Amino acid sequence: MDATVDRPRPRPLHPVNAFLVSATVTLFLGALLSDLAYAMSYQVQWTNFASWLIAAGLAFGGVVMVFALVGLRHADRRGSGYLLYCGLLLAAWVLGFINALVHAKDAWAAMPEGLILSVIVLLLAGAAAWIGLSNLRVGDVS
Repeated sequence: MDATVDRPRPRPLHPVNAFLVSATVTLFLGALLSDLAYAMSYQVQWTNFASWLIAAGLAFGGVVMVFALVGLRHADRRGSGYLLYCGLLLAAWVLGFINALVHAKDAWAAMPEGLILSVIVLLLAGAAAWIGLSNLRVGDVS
């Protein structure tokens, strides 16, 4: 008699969730690049671009957080990294909100805090996306 153990594979993110996580990272990257452009040129419009990109990143990130909170009920089947994924998403969203408040100030007053926060938010969102998307495999369907 052969004993088999059915080990559940970690469930990947839903495709819509994967898209939204990727979009969030892309928007925060655009905000960082806009902050860098402002730091090099001092054209105020770059901080306006960064503010709008951060707002869009927060909107997408909020939807991703809703997906993550719904997914917490299946956290035991998603693997051990899912709680870290949710924590990184939450940290990126909170610091992104603080970054939006910093960017709401005058352009001169937003630097260098806005640039530093943009780097941190991008790194947190990128790490969350990396962890969340690392369970994707060819042919997986959630």
